[in-house]
Amino acid sequence: MSQRCSNFMINFLIRMSVGVMLILVINGFFVSKEIPVRVGLNPITMAASGTLGVPGVALLYGVAFYESR
Repeated sequence: MSQRCSNFMINFLIRMSVGVMLILVINGFFVSKEIPVRVGLNPITMAASGTLGVPGVALLYGVAFYESR
């Protein structure tokens, strides 16, 4: 059980790190193209990217685009 928990935590931290980097890159791209959509970095967005991975980041941007209309 300890090995499973350890694997889950490592996997979560890797997905969260990749998600945070992806959010920073996409936000920077949107700033350069003057697109007024941003996803902030907070515990909720980091948990979504850590749990769902890249699709979670896409979901966050989908919600941000929907709210900006």
